[in-house]
Amino acid sequence: MSADRFSTATRLKALGEQAAARVQRVRRPRRSRLTGRAALLALVMCSLVVALAYPIRQYVSQRSDIADQRRKAQEAAKALDRLRDEKSRWRDSAYVEQQARLHLHFVRPGETGYIVQDGSRADDGAPRDGAGAAGSPWYENLWADVDTADR
Repeated sequence: MSADRFSTATRLKALGEQAAARVQRVRRPRRSRLTGRAALLALVMCSLVVALAYPIRQYVSQRSDIADQRRKAQEAAKALDRLRDEKSRWRDSAYVEQQARLHLHFVRPGETGYIVQDGSRADDGAPRDGAGAAGSPWYENLWADVDTADR
């Protein structure tokens, strides 16, 4: 009897090992790495990114506009300083006299003013290329040039 028992125990042990081997061979279906919680978290993160994209873009754009306005304000301040300097120079009578002599060819009483020409025009003021008649008004010279160009 003892041999039967041993053989039954041995048989049961062998059957258990076979069953264990079958269970190990039959694998459970692999679970997806993306669980429900992970999917929900990804959805929340994507919606946050989408919700914050426009305000962040507006913020960056406004910061750029602020920098441009500051730059323009600095340029305006520099221009204002230049204009104040020029205004203070124009209050000086010596500067006014210098500018009148330079740009308007003013001379003091008793002085003789000279204007030096570079020689591109004749002594009478007419151009040397013969396009206009000497002593005629400018508009006649203009019409003469238009007529010449028309021919």
